[in-house]
Parts: sequence; C-alpha cells; structure tokens
Amino acid sequence: MTEQTDVLIVGAGGGGAVLGLALAQKGIRTIVLEQASGPPTGLRGEILQPNGQQVLDRLGVLAKLPSHAIRSVRHFHFYRAGGNRLCTIDYGMLPPPYNRAVVTLPNVAHHAILDALDSSSPGSLRYGTAFKGLIRDGHRVVGVEAEHAGRSMSIRAAVVVGADGALSKVRDAIGIPAQVHRYREGYLIAILDRAHGDLAESRYYVGRGAILGLFPAAEGTQYLFYMIPADSMAHVKAAGLPALRHAWRTIAPDLGHVFDGLTDWKQTAYMPTGRVRTKTWVADGALLIGDAAHAMNPHASQGRMQAMVDAMAVADLLPSCLEKGDLSAAALAPFERSRRPQVEMLQRLADEQVLFWNTTNPLLGYLRNRVFRTFDHNPRLRYQVLATTAGLRSTAPFGLRDRLIAAGLWPDRHADRLPPEAAVPVNQT
Repeated sequence: MTEQTDVLIVGAGGGGAVLGLALAQKGIRTIVLEQASGPPTGLRGEILQPNGQQVLDRLGVLAKLPSHAIRSVRHFHFYRAGGNRLCTIDYGMLPPPYNRAVVTLPNVAHHAILDALDSSSPGSLRYGTAFKGLIRDGHRVVGVEAEHAGRSMSIRAAVVVGADGALSKVRDAIGIPAQVHRYREGYLIAILDRAHGDLAESRYYVGRGAILGLFPAAEGTQYLFYMIPADSMAHVKAAGLPALRHAWRTIAPDLGHVFDGLTDWKQTAYMPTGRVRTKTWVADGALLIGDAAHAMNPHASQGRMQAMVDAMAVADLLPSCLEKGDLSAAALAPFERSRRPQVEMLQRLADEQVLFWNTTNPLLGYLRNRVFRTFDHNPRLRYQVLATTAGLRSTAPFGLRDRLIAAGLWPDRHADRLPPEAAVPVNQT
C-alpha cells in the first residue's frame, strides 16, 4: 500500500505533535507516525516555560488546558542542601501574560495537542506504526517505509521530518552524523500525594553531588525530581522507600511531611539524561527537529520547549517551500540557521550547570553557591538568567564581565538596571 502526502512526520512527541497540528491548521496534508499504541500515559513532570506557553497559545491550545490539571507558579527558591535559601527567581519579572511557569499533571499538555491534531486533521495521526526506512530518489528523500499491525506500507512525501527522539532512526537513515553523549547522572521523578502537604512555591536544592527539586502541581500534588547515578534505579528501589525518604529529609529537613506522600514505587519513574549534537539538521527532502537534532540536559529546562519552537519555525517555512516545489537542503536551511544559535547556547549553558550544580568538588560547590547569592541581590543578572530559562533569549545570559560579577570578583554598578520589558520594580522579589 502506498500513500501520498505533503509532510510526513516520524514521532508524535513534543515536537512532532506540535508540527502536525500547526501544519493541519494551515491546511497542509500531513501524516504523523507514532510507534506507541496510543497517547502517552507514563509519569513525567511537565513545566511549560513562557516560550512553550506562547506556542500553545498561538495554536489555540493553551486556553483549552483543563484548569483542574494545571497550576501557575511564580517563585522558584534555590536552597543549599540541608541549609539556607540561596536566592529566589521571580517569574513575575517577565512581561505579561507569560510571566509564570505552568506546571501540569502528567501528559495533560501533550494530550491536548494530540486531541487538537486529531480534531483538525482526522486520521492523520497513525499510532502503532513503526518507521522502517527511507525511500530515496537518488540523494533525495521522498518518503518512508513503515509497518503497522504486521503490514508494510510506503508513504511518499515532499518532505520527511524526523521527530523521533535522541536515538533517532530517521537521523541514522538519512546519514547525518551525531554525537550522542550520556550524562553520568539521571533523575528519579515522582508525584507525591496531596494528603501529605502542599507547597505553594517551587524549591530547588543543590549540594555536594545532590540535587532535589519540588514543584507544586494541580490538585495539591507535588512533582519531585532527585538526581541519582545513571541507570541506578534498581539499586534505589532495592534500598527501599524509607531510605529514599530519609535521603530527601537530609537535603530538605523541613519537608518530611511532604516526602511522606511517597508511598509506592508506582509514583516514580526514571529519566535518563543525554545530549545530541549533529552536523546538520537538514537534507534534501528531510529535516530533524527536537531531540533528534539537539537533545540537551534538563538543567536548561528547555528541551521540550525547544522542540515546540522548532516545530513552529518549520511550520512557518514549509508552506513557501511546498508552493515553490523546493524541499532541498538549501531551501530548508533557513530553519536551521534561525534556530541553532539559541539551541547551542542552551546546550552550553546546561553543560556548565552540570559542571557546577552536579559537582562533588567543594570549591566548585562554593563558587556555585556564591553565584546564587549574587543573583539574589542583583536584579539585572537574575533577570538575564530567568529570561534564558524562559526561552526568551537567544544569546548567553553572561559575558566575561558578568561572570566575574556573579562570582563576586567585580562590582556591578548597573545591578538594578532592568530592560524596559521587565514587569517588576527592582525592590520586589
């Protein structure tokens, strides 16, 4: 069986689903292949940063998120593990209306995107369909071979989009070289029972080889993430729930009542971490978005958001390419040129955070805490960091002088100088 479409997307994750919806809203024929049998159901923490909120608003999805399943968070407090507060990041500094982080219950935003896609283009989303290979005409990609329910199929398309994650099969089939780096740390994530305490604001603890974060979610629940050695989930489980709760209490002694909300391993999941760097994101008749092109460490708090922004950039470019009948690598290259600067900046920033935040080195830990304390009384630097985390900057938050200032080695005569768009007076935190 052979089908024909304008755009064929492999993967219905954060980037692929958004791209499918954006193209459907433009009236472009699109098929989205997803190897899973249905929408995701697993545990994952979802924080919509301001740039992700902008994307969903543009697609008409943000306002449709169920109010009982989302929670807006303004303040993120950073603490030294077992000790005092280091600094507070206030999302209220950002220009409205996107001046909060939005925490959702598992998969709520993703399901809303998938529902909107199915409504806009019924039948375009194909679950249970596995990518098997590319169809080529010379060097040009012209479609894919896939399999559904044991039956082979061919789908020809003007352009094929690989949105199939860090271990992308589409990327490998195209032949795009990639550097795939696995970090030495992963994260145990959990959702804690509402009956054992509710935090109104987020907390993020950093210590010697220790990271623990808590985010208030809807219905009084709490998302938690806890850094553990990569692939060590089995060892953590073998030690038992009491040992895990004890480790958390050591880091955050005043939150024991919250940690009591972990009563079953079913409340937990493991999230590995990795980084992908590729030579290019485009080829004749094909391109990559999201983690397939540029996975990054979650310290950047932008992995899923960057996939969504990729999708919107591609959706803005493809109509003219399709109209001209030119889907060459040269015609697709403006997407990559526009997106690479922000993505590579975020990857570098995340790796710096891995070096300082994950460290067991006392000197690096001292410098890290010193920088956090500087942020607490320097609104200018604090805003620059926040705008980067929110996805609103394409350039690095710090130059050399700002790094010296953050480390307490240089005075800042302009510490109170905020950009015009900042919404909070200097004396507010």
